[in-house]
Amino acid sequence: MTQQSQITNPRQSRDLEQALAALKAGRVVALPTDTLYGLAAPVFDEGALQKIFVVKGRPAGMALPVLVDGWPTAERVAAEVPDVARRLAEKFWPGPLTLVVTAAPDLSPLVTGGGTTVGVRSPDHWIPQELVRRLGQPITGTSANRSGSPDSTTLAELRRELGNDVDYIIETGPSPLGVASTVVDLTGDAPKLLREGAVKFDRILQAVAGCD
Repeated sequence: MTQQSQITNPRQSRDLEQALAALKAGRVVALPTDTLYGLAAPVFDEGALQKIFVVKGRPAGMALPVLVDGWPTAERVAAEVPDVARRLAEKFWPGPLTLVVTAAPDLSPLVTGGGTTVGVRSPDHWIPQELVRRLGQPITGTSANRSGSPDSTTLAELRRELGNDVDYIIETGPSPLGVASTVVDLTGDAPKLLREGAVKFDRILQAVAGCD
């Protein structure tokens, strides 16, 4: 489900418009999500994706998670979407659950880490949802920090860590809750936990079994 825009004042509107302009120009935007602050770039812009790696000092070969505003957008980056993925999305999206599925063949190896899968999430935060909707394509959602450093959970931490390196920082909107998303691999015979975060894995298994 796509969240509706929650713009309530001119400052929020300007913030969003400037961030959107930066994304359209292939630049990197730091933004709040429901979990942590993230770094956004259009997933189909190779140059912008490369900038993400430079900003984070991220080693080559590490995949970038993708943020979407619902299944129609998710299907642009996924080649195969098993029924279990749809079932989990219906229950936990928008929210802090990243689903790893088979990547679309034309998706950049900068997103997939050179592999065959992609991690997709629909965040429970209107700003990334609105940016995806207005941009017309998914965006990256990797954490806004130097690779190997602690996650940025406040605007002050974000400015201190990356303020001189990103092209734009969205300062309006609700702050992140500070807990990373749970990551589950759905490409095998059964869901596989890659990282437990805000959603407990037992809840996911119960949902898959249809008894939650």
